[in-house]
Amino acid sequence: AQARGGRAAREGRGGTGETGGAASSGMDPPSAAGLGGADPQLQRFIEVETQKQRFQQLVHQMTELCWEKCMDKPGPKLDSRAETCFVNCVERFIDTSQFILNRLEQTQKSKSAFSESLSD
Repeated sequence: AQARGGRAAREGRGGTGETGGAASSGMDPPSAAGLGGADPQLQRFIEVETQKQRFQQLVHQMTELCWEKCMDKPGPKLDSRAETCFVNCVERFIDTSQFILNRLEQTQKSKSAFSESLSD
């Protein structure tokens, strides 16, 4: 019953939007928990697909950035300067992305530890 209520709330949010505000504020956490309890395979599938989408977005951003930075004039072959530039660009993009993710993780952990210490 809880999973059906969550599904109805999500469908209502996609409609006119009037019920979406009330449904999203009061129904999202219980429906997500209800869905996870009812079908963990579906929840895992959604997580995997979301990760795939994020990865594709990162690849797209990296490709666009490095192409603009390194490609002076397209030709039949990639010269050594452009190839070196692409390699460096991709490596810096990956390093930067990893640094940002690590920093966000640390920030989240700090906030969690701070809120836990306040509740004690």
